[in-house]
Amino acid sequence: MRHLKAFHIFHVAASSSSYSEAASKLNITHGAVSKQIKVLENHLSQALFYKQGRNVYLTQEGELLKGYTEQAFMALNMGVNELAQLKRQHLEVSCEPTLTMRWLMPRLSDFHQHSGVDVRLSTAGGPVTLGTSGLSLAIRRDDFELVHDYNKTTLVEEWVGPVCSPAYWHQAQNDVSKIKLLHSQTRPMAWDSWSSLYGDASLLGNTHQTFAHFYFCIQAAVDGLGAAMGSYPLVVDELKRGNLIAPFGFVSSHHNYILLSQKSAPDALEQTFTQWLQQNLSQCVPSEDERAKGL
Repeated sequence: MRHLKAFHIFHVAASSSSYSEAASKLNITHGAVSKQIKVLENHLSQALFYKQGRNVYLTQEGELLKGYTEQAFMALNMGVNELAQLKRQHLEVSCEPTLTMRWLMPRLSDFHQHSGVDVRLSTAGGPVTLGTSGLSLAIRRDDFELVHDYNKTTLVEEWVGPVCSPAYWHQAQNDVSKIKLLHSQTRPMAWDSWSSLYGDASLLGNTHQTFAHFYFCIQAAVDGLGAAMGSYPLVVDELKRGNLIAPFGFVSSHHNYILLSQKSAPDALEQTFTQWLQQNLSQCVPSEDERAKGL
């Protein structure tokens, strides 16, 4: 296409209040913007801008052309992104911190061996904006309102219950009022929610200790400092190793772990990772024997 450079400069200038602003966005001079706009106006035999004070405004013809250049450059940008994805062999994934450290990271080598895909993790919880710094996917607990219209894939139902070390339970089982309840600042109502679901609030009168993060809370339980409220995927490995036990079993929290992705069709890497997550997290639910047993 002739004058493609001029069309691009027009596209930027059309969303700017002045040629100087457009020049700053394009990192060129004011004169270069003015010259390219004039080239385009001569080529089309149409005035595209008119000046009023220090600002420039689109003519009726300019408004019409702006609609087409927005479509054209958006399509071009999408094409460039798709080409980049063809070469991409990594995924940028945001995941809740404790799920990252307690469940996902120990299993990533298995995923890499299976797929050859490198997963680059960042840790965060709650609302997320995908696309930021190339972020493709986000793994979350669905305890917050989604502010973006993303695809939401359910990975596994969450089950929760108090967990502690076997040695700690051996000391406390004859008098549960002596169990210290370990809390995290990130989920301060975890014990209250469990008590409501379990149907017994008697433990809430026990002594309490609070940690900054859920990860520290679980580690404190492993170390015998008290009982933490365990989300099953976060404690399943420690249960299997015998470092933790769940003397009261687990109840459904009525929440799920979910995967958030953008509305556009997932690429092959995203599909592969999603299927792997679903397959592996689907196994992270308590057996019938592990579910709530009663005080």
